Amino acid sequence: MDQSSPALDDCLKLLKGERDEQRLAGLLLVTKFCKGDDLSSLLTIYHAVGVQFLDRLLRTGMGKGSISENREAYLQLSVTVLAAFCRVPEIAASSEMISKIPLVLEVLSKESGPAVIEECYEFLYLVSTAAEDGMMTFYSSGGMKMLASHMPILPDGSDQMKITMKLVQLLLQKFYPDRINNEYLPELSIIVAAIARQFSVLHDAMKFDALHILTAILSPNLSAPLYDSLRVLPEKNWPYYMRDGIAAILQNRVAPTEKFQALILAKSMVTIFGAKWLVGQINSADGKEPIPTDRCLVLVLEQSRVEVAVLLNELAYLKDEASKKSSPTAETILLKKRNVAIAFSLLEKIVTFISDASENEGDLINENTYSLVINGLNETIGVVLEYLQDAKEHEQRKGDDLLASVRVIGSYLAEAPLACSEKVKELLGYMLSIEGEDEPRPFFARCFLLPMLCQMTMRLKDVVDFLVNLIGLHSFRVDDKGCIFLACDTILNLLLKKDQVQAPLDYSTLVNLLKALAQWTDGVGDPSIIMMASSICTLLFDLTSEKALLKHPNFDDSCLNNLSQLIARSMASWGQDMSDAAEEETDLLEIITEGYSRWVTRFPRVRDAVEK
Repeated sequence: MDQSSPALDDCLKLLKGERDEQRLAGLLLVTKFCKGDDLSSLLTIYHAVGVQFLDRLLRTGMGKGSISENREAYLQLSVTVLAAFCRVPEIAASSEMISKIPLVLEVLSKESGPAVIEECYEFLYLVSTAAEDGMMTFYSSGGMKMLASHMPILPDGSDQMKITMKLVQLLLQKFYPDRINNEYLPELSIIVAAIARQFSVLHDAMKFDALHILTAILSPNLSAPLYDSLRVLPEKNWPYYMRDGIAAILQNRVAPTEKFQALILAKSMVTIFGAKWLVGQINSADGKEPIPTDRCLVLVLEQSRVEVAVLLNELAYLKDEASKKSSPTAETILLKKRNVAIAFSLLEKIVTFISDASENEGDLINENTYSLVINGLNETIGVVLEYLQDAKEHEQRKGDDLLASVRVIGSYLAEAPLACSEKVKELLGYMLSIEGEDEPRPFFARCFLLPMLCQMTMRLKDVVDFLVNLIGLHSFRVDDKGCIFLACDTILNLLLKKDQVQAPLDYSTLVNLLKALAQWTDGVGDPSIIMMASSICTLLFDLTSEKALLKHPNFDDSCLNNLSQLIARSMASWGQDMSDAAEEETDLLEIITEGYSRWVTRFPRVRDAVEK
């Protein structure tokens, strides 16, 4: 509407009238003749009508004024003109508009038509984007609760849904994860489920909006409370919507960044529901052709493999450039490392899932898919080994990317020990020497490789060195006692098959292991620890004598006394009524008693401790 047009002049005369009826007629004319993008005219009209009249009109429409007739019409007019005026940033950022946010939220809390809902949400969005106070007021006045109550019932792909999704994005940028996780976790879970449906059923730009919002919500490291809430959400279909959306992104031509975001979502879903979530019905866009239930599994695997190959190649290049002081940004390298860790995590979950599925002999995946997955994993492990080979040649031993590479190799080869066996043997010593960014010496790499070593190697010394470091460096602060027991069990089995062992123990390693066992069991009352350590000690005593041990510079009387007490404590249950815990260690007790009879004459101090 031109500022000098007769229509505008007529509107302004009515809007400046003394009676509300005149102003009301003026506003009705405004809605007919004024275009929404004519910001100059909107500002002129806003100043003409006045804030007080707009406030009275809104309250009348809400049933808070003296007029009760045509309330719905007043409400529709009020929210329409408010949303129109707020297209002018100056008006939207004003304190008068910000003060109306609680009233508009109150309108939304009551049953209203779709047109009113749309105008209300447009008003809220425009005010929230125009001023930080607007966003703060929307959030503190219960905006999250309102979004959670409306979004599940808004029509798919509607303008109302589009605006509410924009509001969610605004709130995430300002208040997520800390405040929203602490204050509105149930509401956020409901919003996730509502957006997941849009991610599934839409096939336009809103699908990608949903992808970006879901990635922002589910990818932060502080999502554990949200994951717990989503796991028990009453809306049971949202995991299937997520699978539909992720599969659609991965199997179509979209930007690489958006395919990677789909992987981030897949990782989150696997974290929440387990890798079994990857297998299940997928609804196609046309709804005609049936899609194999393992399609999502294959798509996630293939995209993860692509990401690993690309990211490791880029990391190798960036590291090489950094060594030449051409200075790629540290942020770029860090981002690549984080991204490859996400792809590695998915590969590890798939490895575990495939292993469990094969053992259970279920029909979750068919033989062709199983072969496809195994071949793909073999190729990718080969790529990771090549990356480590390059790192070795460049004398790189420290880095979380290297540690993550060792972890994924260890996970896969624990299940498939014959895969890439020659290359693994060639790099084993190097992999055992790798350190994470914050590690003072190699530790986690050895933890990650232990299951693989237990499956594929007879190198007793490698496992002994690992256990000695595990006990000596971390002692009882190690949370995962199972890791120690796995190493102990492996050592026990290798000692029982010592004729088949490659690289048997040298004497210094034997002494170090005995000292570690003494340290591990000192003051410990757990029968399982006592019996396991005593069994290993018994088999080691087969290889030496008390006299020889005491001559070694790193072995002393104190250590021998501790080991003597260890054997005595384990032997104390022999011939007595054993507890339930001890009954489970019958095989170990047999190893101890038979071993004791073989070497007792060479260990008089142990004999004295047992006889006492």
